[in-house]
Amino acid sequence: MTTERAKMAAGEWYSCLDPELELLRDMARGAVHSHNTLPPSERGAIAPALRALFAGAAEGVMIEAPFHCAYGMNITLGAGVYLNAGCVILDTGPVTIGAGTMLGPGVHIYCADHHREAARRAEGLERARPVTIGEDAWIGGAAVILPGLRVGDGAIVGAGSVVTRDVAPGATVAGNPARVLGDPAG
Repeated sequence: MTTERAKMAAGEWYSCLDPELELLRDMARGAVHSHNTLPPSERGAIAPALRALFAGAAEGVMIEAPFHCAYGMNITLGAGVYLNAGCVILDTGPVTIGAGTMLGPGVHIYCADHHREAARRAEGLERARPVTIGEDAWIGGAAVILPGLRVGDGAIVGAGSVVTRDVAPGATVAGNPARVLGDPAG
C-alpha cells in the first residue's frame, strides 16, 4: 500500500492528516522555531536545524525571521537567495527558488491544492503542486504564488499581487489576479 507521504511526493491526492506527515511538520516547526529565535547578531543566517531540513540551500542564502515552512524537505534555494521577514512556504511539493532571487516581506508560496469537494477537504485531502521561481526574480512584499506555477528568470511580481498563472521570464506582473504590465523586453 502506498503511504500518504509517497502520494504527496508523487503529486497524487493524499491525506494531510496522516501521522507520518504530522511528525514531519512537527520537525519543521522545531527547526523553524530554532531559526526564528537566532540571536540578532546572526541576522539572516539559517539555523543549522532548518538548513538540515532543506533539500538544498546554496551559499549566501539569507532568511530573515520570522520564517515559516510546512516541511522544509521540499525547498531548494539557489546561491544568494534572499527571503525577507515573514515569508511563508507551504512546501507540500517541491519549491525551487533560483540564484539571486529576492522575496520581499510577507511573501507566501503555496503548493497545497485542497480538494474542491467540502467533504473531501474535511478528510484532509489535498495534492502537492510544485512551484518554481527562476534566477534573479524579484517577488514584491505580500505577494502570493499559488500551487503549480512557474515564475521565470528575471521576472518581477509586484507587491501584494496574487499570481494565478505562470509568469514568463523577464515579465513584470502585478495585481489580483496578477497581470502582465508592459512589454517584458523592456
